[in-house]
Amino acid sequence: QVQLVESGGGLVQAGGSQRLSCAASGSILNIDSMGWYRQAPGKERELVATITSGGSTIYADSVKGRFTISRDNAKNSVLFLQMDSLNAEDTAVYYCKIRARYYLGGPFLDYWGKGTLVTVSS
Repeated sequence: QVQLVESGGGLVQAGGSQRLSCAASGSILNIDSMGWYRQAPGKERELVATITSGGSTIYADSVKGRFTISRDNAKNSVLFLQMDSLNAEDTAVYYCKIRARYYLGGPFLDYWGKGTLVTVSS
């Protein structure tokens, strides 16, 4: 079993910054990629940013230049999302996802956290 726990959500003023963390635990052999997704009220879940095991990153156009995804190099199972210049449109529940396998030769599976709410007040 793999568990993901997000933290760092809360209320922030427009123009401010917030840092999210995601810690993965459990039987993890290899992590292929890690990412952040978000779901705003009344909208579908969308990609925010991802980072591969090789360090390549992808960002949604709406967050490019404002958000930075990174991971703890000492603990490959810890993921961060630095969010700057926040605006009301960034209000959402933010979810952490990893693609990992827990035994050699096994399939890579997606695991999701329960989410953390970020509310940006204007």
